[in-house]
Amino acid sequence: MGNNSQGRQKPNNTGNAARGTQYRRDSYVQGNAVRKLDVVTAIEEKEVRKLSPEARKNREKAFHMSFGYVLFLSTALVVAGFILISYIKLQAEITSSIKTIASMESTLNDLTMSNDEEYSRITSSVDLDEVKRVAIEELGMQYPTQDQVIVYNSKESDYVRQVSDVPDNN
Repeated sequence: MGNNSQGRQKPNNTGNAARGTQYRRDSYVQGNAVRKLDVVTAIEEKEVRKLSPEARKNREKAFHMSFGYVLFLSTALVVAGFILISYIKLQAEITSSIKTIASMESTLNDLTMSNDEEYSRITSSVDLDEVKRVAIEELGMQYPTQDQVIVYNSKESDYVRQVSDVPDNN
């Protein structure tokens, strides 16, 4: 294995010939001598590689785009950007709406619970037997008799609205 003037080994085919690959190794230099990279030679080696005619045609086509094609690509890019920005705005609005709805539902639950607690407090504080006693004894109220009860049949709704006074049967 001899070194060439740039400090690189020549391609070694032994051991890799079955796989069909070749590789280069940078040689190790003992001491304080640092190898100098030949950048110009490396760039020239890349340029020397021959391109296939197909690849060369594709590169030439890509290099020479018509004005119409560039205009089409630009328009497509602008439309895609507009669609993406609109989509992001809609997502942000939806997220904001979901947060607002969650906040309102929380407020509704708090108010419903507070209302139920207040209703329970009021209902538990009223003694119906005391109300009945005061109505009968102190205010002189009585239970209605059968001829005082008037039944209305309404098919329109669950309740009846009184639009005029009920006639007295006396």
